[in-house]
Amino acid sequence: MKSQAKSGDTEFTFRLDPRSGVPVYRQLIDQVQAAIATGAVSVGDQLPTVRRVAVDLAINPNTVVRAYREMEVRGILDTQQGSGTFISANQIEQSHDERERQLSQLVTEFVARAGSAGFKLNELLAALQHLSSKVQNKRR
Repeated sequence: MKSQAKSGDTEFTFRLDPRSGVPVYRQLIDQVQAAIATGAVSVGDQLPTVRRVAVDLAINPNTVVRAYREMEVRGILDTQQGSGTFISANQIEQSHDERERQLSQLVTEFVARAGSAGFKLNELLAALQHLSSKVQNKRR
């Protein structure tokens, strides 16, 4: 399941993994944060409407509203009535402890899922290094 939106010259796509065990609203938030971190979306880029995401992903619109609201509260998104939802220019910095907690949770989930798929730690590290190189080259 996926939902796409144009963001500048790129296209941002939500994808759901119903087998992940991660709540859908959390998957949406994580994907926006990952897209910001990798440069896939930038400040001012517009996200798909609540209705568009709900229809494309066949989920309840309230789930999308919950994700978008949480990101607004965190300062990740700005919603402008009648115009849409955009990546915010004034994102609120998280505390060091909160960032560490989130990173630990993400790494633990990633390693567990990859391990259950049969990947070894050295393969994961190589893949992360490759991805890091691609992101660095894209930002140049």
